[in-house]
Amino acid sequence: MSIYSSFKQKDDIERLTCLISSEAKKTINIMEICGGHTHSIMKYGLNTLLKDKINFLHGPGCPVCVMPVKRIDTAIEIASLPDVILAAYGDMMRVPGTHSSLIKERAKGRDIRMIYSPLDIIKIAADKSNKDKKIVFFAIGFETTTPMTAALLEEVIAKKIGNIFFYINHVLVPPPINAILDSNDNLIDGFICPGHVSVITGSGIYEDIPLKYKKAAVIAGFEPYDILSGTLLIVRQVEGNAPKVEIAYKRAVKETGNKKAQDLVNKYFEVRGEFEWRGFGNIPKSGLKLKDEFKVFDAEYVFADKLGESAYDAKENAACKCGEILKGRLKPDDCPLFDGVCTPENPIGACMVSFEGACAAYYKYRNF
Repeated sequence: MSIYSSFKQKDDIERLTCLISSEAKKTINIMEICGGHTHSIMKYGLNTLLKDKINFLHGPGCPVCVMPVKRIDTAIEIASLPDVILAAYGDMMRVPGTHSSLIKERAKGRDIRMIYSPLDIIKIAADKSNKDKKIVFFAIGFETTTPMTAALLEEVIAKKIGNIFFYINHVLVPPPINAILDSNDNLIDGFICPGHVSVITGSGIYEDIPLKYKKAAVIAGFEPYDILSGTLLIVRQVEGNAPKVEIAYKRAVKETGNKKAQDLVNKYFEVRGEFEWRGFGNIPKSGLKLKDEFKVFDAEYVFADKLGESAYDAKENAACKCGEILKGRLKPDDCPLFDGVCTPENPIGACMVSFEGACAAYYKYRNF
């Protein structure tokens, strides 16, 4: 019987906490990749509940947070071109670039629109007043949201819509994990792997974690009992010196993932040679781009002659520690700007902007 099914009782959390505390013989460092996990850990106080045995570290699983300043600056450049409508998710609107942000540029009169779904862009294109506009979708996200972008492109092609373009910023989960583990200063014993990503990819993408790096890897859901169930499995792997990939979220995740979504992504996308990440720099084979046969929809190709390396000398705020937080080297309250200069109302770094950001989680639940 699985851990999850064993504790379908009102005292799930208490029982799991007792098991973790009794079975962990030392403090175990666990990195959760997904920002949704970070928020659940902070909201339900799991970090405090297990503080003597589990040290939760927060990884690069927030797609807004990992976008570097240069990519924001390029989006601003695109939005500044004549007859362009730039469409972006709400969190991206407030992420600071070098000198501005999308929401500030919109206040200056740029046609920058917040969307909730990629299919909202079809509605923008259907508006007759936009027939002579170039509509650019600022596409971001991990393996979870890439199929939605692929579905939008398929719809654009099927309907022969000629004025929708894609600024692609889709990234992959395994490469930054490998980058963290390849560093000489990581103290990680195991990973809570992202549930939503794994629904699409399946569990196979994490095999390097136990096979190459000898670390524990458990896919977990987002409720407190999900996270604690995953934590207990990691504790047992670490204490038994038996690292492997396990699924503690079997009600949603299959080993093979969602084949239909994978096929849709593979139809339109291929892996880039490298992609820049906030705090990491360039990571090889960590991002996606449209295949050459679809490059007529790629904004970076279509507008290449109008875009420089960047409109600005792209630089992160030197005092902001978002990059170190994304690598698990610091926690949000280690940053000198946290809850002083940097707040959700005045975010200095992307980790405070996004709902999934670790700094936003610490700020929201700091008094709990």
